[in-house]
Amino acid sequence: MNPLVRDRDVAFLLYEVLDVLSLTRLPFFGDHGRDTFDQFLATTRRLAREVLYPGYRPMDEAPPRFERGAVAVHPVMKAIYPRLAALGMANAPRPAEVGGQQFPLAVTTLASSYLMAANLSAYAYVGLTAGAAHLLEAFASEELKALYMRPLYDGRWTGTMALTEPHAGSSLADVRTRATPASGGHYEIRGSKIFISGGDHDLTDNIVHMALARIDGAPAGIKGVSLFCVPKMRVERGDLVPNDVSVAGVIHKIGWRGLPSLALSFGERGDCRGWLVGEPHRGIRSMFQMMNEARLMIGVNGVATASVAYHEARAYAESRPQGRLPAAKDPASPQVPIVEHPDVRRMLLRQKAIVEGGLALLARAALYADLAAYSQDEAERARAELLLGLLTPVAKSFPAERGYEANVLALQVHGGYGYSSEYLPEAWLRDQKLNSIHEGTTGIQGLDLLGRKAVAGGGAAIAALDEEIRRTATRAAGAGVDADLVAAVVQGTGDVLAVTAHLGARGLAGDVEGMLLHSADYLELFSILVVAWQHLAMAACATAGASRGDHDAAFYRGKVLGAAYFIRTEVPRIAQLCALCRSGEDSYARIRPDEL
Repeated sequence: MNPLVRDRDVAFLLYEVLDVLSLTRLPFFGDHGRDTFDQFLATTRRLAREVLYPGYRPMDEAPPRFERGAVAVHPVMKAIYPRLAALGMANAPRPAEVGGQQFPLAVTTLASSYLMAANLSAYAYVGLTAGAAHLLEAFASEELKALYMRPLYDGRWTGTMALTEPHAGSSLADVRTRATPASGGHYEIRGSKIFISGGDHDLTDNIVHMALARIDGAPAGIKGVSLFCVPKMRVERGDLVPNDVSVAGVIHKIGWRGLPSLALSFGERGDCRGWLVGEPHRGIRSMFQMMNEARLMIGVNGVATASVAYHEARAYAESRPQGRLPAAKDPASPQVPIVEHPDVRRMLLRQKAIVEGGLALLARAALYADLAAYSQDEAERARAELLLGLLTPVAKSFPAERGYEANVLALQVHGGYGYSSEYLPEAWLRDQKLNSIHEGTTGIQGLDLLGRKAVAGGGAAIAALDEEIRRTATRAAGAGVDADLVAAVVQGTGDVLAVTAHLGARGLAGDVEGMLLHSADYLELFSILVVAWQHLAMAACATAGASRGDHDAAFYRGKVLGAAYFIRTEVPRIAQLCALCRSGEDSYARIRPDEL
């Protein structure tokens, strides 16, 4: 059975790098310890390997069907979903009063990576449902919570986020779906949505859409958008009745083929009802909760999809004989496994560095989310929230973009077989591409990082990041990590702070376009820094573990070499990218459409 995500990697991150057990000092997590964490992780990975993974290929080969106005999923998904619902992943990190299990998000994030690596489409039904339920928990009335939140958390229904419209794409300021106040406290909803993942299926009796719409007379732009709960079936006197939500079309996708992506119509017959969630005209502010959670989920998807391909490529390289080493002079000598060839090891090491750096970044972001929500120290909560916000664009985009690179390398290791559908790397490559598109494209993440997160509050978040990285550097130096690696990360941090200050000053001077001109390059250099930071932290823990004489000598050596590879090959690019950001090179701003 394919290992999907390596168990030792997860334990290393949780207990050695992040010290997740320190969270159990907080009252919210006080009932947990390593025994409950490990039991939950073991149950999750067993479900991933024994149930979800065998269903991946059938679901990829036979996507959901649109028949007689409704969507029918693959039969194997109908067998998988009850098992997923029983696991309780949708409410695992939520409070007990809403049916949750109060696990740290750091634990559930790594647990979910097993499920995503095994079958990302299958997990997405649960991941989207968790986000929709959390929106209701945070912003809905008690009545709405009772009617729609609890069935979502219990897994009896599923949920979606219905934001995008055909004419608007990612520009949510241009939402046109209308909400007309009606007697009885609801709104009449009319409009169209597109690219709605899991927007219709036959897995559960109901689907609850968290939709953006404009109340009649609302201001134009972002400030006029409100958030509504629009169920496929509304509850009336204890019964479920159709709510005039219909499928207008099915998107045929190259990847993520087990999860339907749909165009939906609200109110074609004038009988679609929605209920306001939160305050009028503040829907974007509320929806960002689900969007940011979804961005982290996409980041885990990116890591998981790269991880399963990496482990498959490694297993293939160890078992596939081909050629001989240059020193072998006898053409009749046995062929060697391709893993013996240095360039194959190069490709595998690059995949390893991307996967392990990305997984560490997602785990750290989840830890900050735990502290931001439940620390009893106000300053610690505020600091964790700053760092979480700063890292979210990177945690979404690095695993997607570099994960795609890793998937390409996994296919390359398989050679001609990788290009064939007889082997799975080509399917995972197709899946990976979507991660750089949905929940905000990579370009949007760059604008968010530079335009909002890095320079906000006088650069408070990036100052906190500087402190975190320097603390890690001190620990790494004390553990005996190669001084050149430590110095490279410290130097890279200084370069990033300096270019951030330079670009921020440009924006404050009124040249916002000039500040954002190289936002994609800024995202790239910033991503290199924060992932190098993760590798330095892992190298520190691995060096310390090796010095204790632990039995995992090869494991720890692999972590140190992975860190060395990433820091030595990637961190030098920070200086070049910083120079590009400062240069104001504007060829792509000046070129006209007719010149392209």
